[in-house]
Amino acid sequence: MVLAAHERFITGRPGGKLAALRFIDFTGVNLSGRNLQDADLSSSVLDSARLIGANLSRANLFGCDLRKADLRRANLTRADLRGACLRGADLSEADLTHADFRVGQIAVPHPSKGLTSLTHHQRQGDLDHANFQGANLDGSQMEEVSAFATDFTDCSMRGAKLNRANMKDANLEGAIMDWADISGANLEGARLVDAVMTGIDIRTARTSGANLDGVLNAPSQEAIDRADEFHAMALANQAWCKSGGKEGKPASFDNQDLRPLDQRLRNMRLSVMSARGAVMVGLDLSGAHLQGAVLENADMRGVCLRGADLRGAKLAGARLTKADLREAILGPLPLSADRVNRGDLHHAKLRYVKAQGADLTGAILDDADVRGCDFSGAMMRGASLRGADMSLALGFEIPGA
Repeated sequence: MVLAAHERFITGRPGGKLAALRFIDFTGVNLSGRNLQDADLSSSVLDSARLIGANLSRANLFGCDLRKADLRRANLTRADLRGACLRGADLSEADLTHADFRVGQIAVPHPSKGLTSLTHHQRQGDLDHANFQGANLDGSQMEEVSAFATDFTDCSMRGAKLNRANMKDANLEGAIMDWADISGANLEGARLVDAVMTGIDIRTARTSGANLDGVLNAPSQEAIDRADEFHAMALANQAWCKSGGKEGKPASFDNQDLRPLDQRLRNMRLSVMSARGAVMVGLDLSGAHLQGAVLENADMRGVCLRGADLRGAKLAGARLTKADLREAILGPLPLSADRVNRGDLHHAKLRYVKAQGADLTGAILDDADVRGCDFSGAMMRGASLRGADMSLALGFEIPGA
C-alpha cells in the first residue's frame, strides 16, 4: 500500500504520499521495476533484495544494508548511498550518475538503554566484491570508499571522486575514467588494462603491482596542435560530398588521435572518410554522414553517433563500448541497381551500446561482442550474427535474421 501510494505521488495522481520506509527489513523482497524515486529507505535492510530495473533516483539509501542485492539496470542517479553496504551486490549496467557513496555518520543505540542513549560513528561506503560491469558512475562521489576486488569493467567513471578510495585488486579494464580524481587512492594490484585516463595524474595514487597495459592517456601535444589541420581535412571531405567530387577530397585520418576535435565533426558530411585504427574516444559525431566510411579497428568507446548515417560503413574490429547509436542507420548502402555495401561490424566490440531505434538491416555482426547492448526498437531484418556474444543483450528481436 505504501509503495502504491508513493507511485501515485510520483506520477501526480490523487491519493499519493511520499514513501517513508526507514529501518524496515526488506531482506529478499522483490521490488524489481518499482518506482521508488525520492523515497526514504534510510537504514533499511535490503540484503539479497531484487531491485532489477527499479527507479531509485534521488532515493535516500543512507546507511542501508544492500549486501548481495540485485540492482542490475537500476536507476540510482543522485541517490544518497552514504555509509551504505553494497558488498557483493550486482549493479551491472546501473545508472549511478552523481550518486553519493561517501562516509556516513551512523547513530548506534545503546545495547540496554536503546534509543535514549546513542553513540555516533563514521561508516565507510562498502563496495567490496560488488559488480559494476557496464555501470555509469559519472560524477559519483566515492571518496574513501572500500572497493576491494570490485568489478568496474567497462564502467563510465568520468569526473568521479575516487580520492583515498581503497580499490586494491579491483578490475577497471576498459573503464572510462576521464578527469576522475584518484589522488591518494589505493590501486595496488588493480587491473587497468585499456582504461581511458585522460586528465589523470596516476602518480597521485598507489599503483604497486597494477596492470596498466594499454592505458589511454591524454592526447599528445602533437595531436592537439594538429586539431585545426584535421578539421580542415574534414571540411574538405564535406566539400567533396556537397560538390559531387568536384571540390575537396576524402579525408584520411588513419591511426591518428582525433580526440582534440571534440564536437567539431558533429553533423558533418564525411562519406568514405578513412580512420582505420584512429583514436576517437568520446567524440560527438551525432548526425554525421559517414556512408561508406572506413573505421576498421578504430577506438570509438563512448562515441556519440546518435542519428548518424553509417550505411555501408566498415567498422570491423572497432571498439564501440558504451557508444550511443540511437536512431543511427547502419543498413546497406546502394552502389548500383543490384549492388549494395552492407554495414560491416564483424569482430566489433559493442558492449553496453545504446542502439534503441537503430537501423541494422542486413548488418554483418558475425563474432561481434554485443553483451549488454540495448536493441529495443532496432530494425535488424537480415542481420548476420554468427558467433556473436549476445549475453545480456536487451530488446533483441531479429525477424528473418
